[in-house]
Amino acid sequence: MAMPQCELCGDDAFNEHHLIPRHCHRKAWFKSRFSKAEMQHTIDVCNMCHKMIHQLVPDEKELGRSYHSIETLAAHPEIGNYLQWKRKRVRT
Repeated sequence: MAMPQCELCGDDAFNEHHLIPRHCHRKAWFKSRFSKAEMQHTIDVCNMCHKMIHQLVPDEKELGRSYHSIETLAAHPEIGNYLQWKRKRVRT
C-alpha cells in the first residue's frame, strides 16, 4: 500500500493535521461558524510541514480562525515561502 502524500508539499505523509485544532472544537466562536464535519476535517501532512505549521502559527485559535484550509495555509507569507522551498527539495 502506498504511503499517503503530504497535501502541502507532496512528500510522504505521516501525520494528520486538523485544519481547525481540536482545542477549538468546544469554543462557541467555532461552533457557530463551522459544522462538526468541518471541524473534524484533517489533511495528510509530512512531519516537517506539520512542525512548521505549528511553529509559524503557534496560536491554535488563530490557526483555526485564519488558516483552516490548504489555500489559507499556503497564503500565509512564511508558510508559503517554506512550501516553495520544501516542494523544490521533494522533487530532487
